[in-house]
Amino acid sequence: MKRLVLSAVLLLGLVASGFGDQEPKGRYVIVLQAGAETNEGMARAVHALLYARELAENGYDVVLIFDGAGTGWAAELRKPENPLHEHYNKLKELGLMEEICDYCAEVFDVKKRLSEQQKKLLSGDYEGHPSLVKWIEKGYRIIAL
Repeated sequence: MKRLVLSAVLLLGLVASGFGDQEPKGRYVIVLQAGAETNEGMARAVHALLYARELAENGYDVVLIFDGAGTGWAAELRKPENPLHEHYNKLKELGLMEEICDYCAEVFDVKKRLSEQQKKLLSGDYEGHPSLVKWIEKGYRIIAL
């Protein structure tokens, strides 16, 4: 009888504490706008992936938006020879959500280098660009690099 009562108390405690809830600790959008042509652009991409991974590994929802010159990274990170490829793959395993700016992918001549799967990530909700308001209204905080 004691075990039954103890089990019931533990179960109620877990339910009350939110055990099993899938609610994230927080939500972040990381906007990568830096291109791949310079060391500064590489550093921004490294840090976008680093920040996204740390957040995802710690229970936060993370969206990575490739925008502006940063749309080039959407194609580059898929290449196995790219030094950041494995970091990107790790994020994909963690369930990273992505968007690629439709307008900028066209302007920066990136669309033709995107896979068919990546073309499904193209977003143009606000004048051809991804909408930040859409994410903010869902409780996401924005980090732009």
